[in-house]
Amino acid sequence: MRGRSLAPWRPLWWTALLVWLLATAGCAVQTQALRERPPEGLPRVAEIGATPFFPQTAYQCGPAALATALAAAGLPAEPEALAQQVFLPARTGTLQIEMIAGARRHGAVATRLPGTLAALLKEVQAGHPVVVLQNLGLSWAPRWHYAVLVGYDIDAGDVVLRSGTTRRQVMAMRTFEHTWNRAGGWAFVALPPGRWPVTAQEPAVVEASVGFERVAPPAQAVAVYRSALARWPDSLSLQMGLGNSLHAAGDKPGAADSFRAAARGHRSAAAWINLASTLLELGSADAALAAAREAVATGDAAWQAQADAVLRQVLSAPR
Repeated sequence: MRGRSLAPWRPLWWTALLVWLLATAGCAVQTQALRERPPEGLPRVAEIGATPFFPQTAYQCGPAALATALAAAGLPAEPEALAQQVFLPARTGTLQIEMIAGARRHGAVATRLPGTLAALLKEVQAGHPVVVLQNLGLSWAPRWHYAVLVGYDIDAGDVVLRSGTTRRQVMAMRTFEHTWNRAGGWAFVALPPGRWPVTAQEPAVVEASVGFERVAPPAQAVAVYRSALARWPDSLSLQMGLGNSLHAAGDKPGAADSFRAAARGHRSAAAWINLASTLLELGSADAALAAAREAVATGDAAWQAQADAVLRQVLSAPR
């Protein structure tokens, strides 16, 4: 039987380099489409030159990128202080959830962006630096890195990053697309309460609003929910969040109005339940009874126990 010929021996680094070249040699689909047909209204060149820069120290790309985004939003930020909050020594890095939470703890509304290159460029054009996660290694040997996208040039095919120890790193857009996609296309924008990314989508805005509410003073949460509802007025989640924040801020009449709008607009058992409880606190027993009965009448099995409980509570309240 004829034996198989052996492939010539090559050092391990050469094999790894070959794999990397093959991985990055494919067509950068989004880059090609953007360069051929940019989205309508998107300038071909944009850069947020005034974006602050915090050079990265060892394993501290997360705190440095977060400090850059916060400072750009006009919020106080120091990488050293942030490192104590978001850096995980056991992982020699920072998890994505910690980046989002860290931004919110410092007063920013952190909103995930759609996973498209066009969305990132639109945010830059709007003046919003974008925190991105890159995999500068291989899919099977990742090297995670946070950077902040601050510019692009479609004709030149480049993007501009605040990255590592480089204030203005110019990277080929196709290379950026590959490294960003290998990290899952993860990106977010950190903005002051009341402002939203131009490409934000409702699910991400709901998540951002709820996350911000958990750590922010109620009055700031109210402002966030009101601004979100101005763009997504039909969102039950945002309307309920506004009611809860108004209640926490001590504005019970305002909370009742918000719950009433949610209940009537969505026939929501949860909204009727909250409305009944709030009206009872306001001393409007008859109106609370009507709301409690509406909650029961929805027939929503997920909320039936709570609806029955609030009806009993209202019926037993003194009149």
